[in-house]
Amino acid sequence: MADRGELHVYPDSEVLARTVADVFVSIGRQASAERGAFRVALSGGNTPRAAYELLGQEPLRNQLSWSEVFIYFGDERCVPPTDERSNYRMAKRAFLDAVGIPDANVNRIRGEDDPGLAANEYASLIRTDLGSSPRFDLIMLGLGPDGHTASLFPGTPPETDAAVLVRAVDVPAQGMWRVTITPKVINLAYNVVFVVEGAEKAEILAAVYQGPIDPVKYPAQIVAPKDGRLTWLVDNAAAAKLKA
Repeated sequence: MADRGELHVYPDSEVLARTVADVFVSIGRQASAERGAFRVALSGGNTPRAAYELLGQEPLRNQLSWSEVFIYFGDERCVPPTDERSNYRMAKRAFLDAVGIPDANVNRIRGEDDPGLAANEYASLIRTDLGSSPRFDLIMLGLGPDGHTASLFPGTPPETDAAVLVRAVDVPAQGMWRVTITPKVINLAYNVVFVVEGAEKAEILAAVYQGPIDPVKYPAQIVAPKDGRLTWLVDNAAAAKLKA
């Protein structure tokens, strides 16, 4: 089987959240020490929320120099930043408001704008900050029940995104557009961390992590950092169908 990254299993969602928050701080401290800044692309959804909330509380809140932390987003729904479905709104409420990070260090995707325009503007922002081959210190990802990650959904050949950093995605099943970073960006990162929890993810995790490679069916299998570290942090419930 091709190397699909390290996989670590934790007893429950609470221990998983603590671990994710600790990993965030550890990678952030190392990045600041080595490169003078910590550039991280956050994932949305419910799974990382508990970890984000821990980052906004003691003792973790003061373990990073937040002036050296630069927040980006792996994807965003095309909704205003005040909408309950907004990944930015979730992160802002979970920890960004609590840690004293400078406003200029938080780079949201403008979900209220035309999707294509928002994607192009975010790609320009990333190129300005990190160059045409951007290397994030950490990209956080989730795993959807259909095998999607970020807003890379089944049915799209991986080579679709070979030349772009960010693209707009029409998701008819959800009745909305989304904006996402592409596999090119994900696979340039120093660290990519998948966070997966819950029994409803057990079947798809086993298929993605241990099944045949079919990235058109399971976009999460596109993730394979070229010169970085891929880690899966999962709870017992999500790991239930993995072979030992």
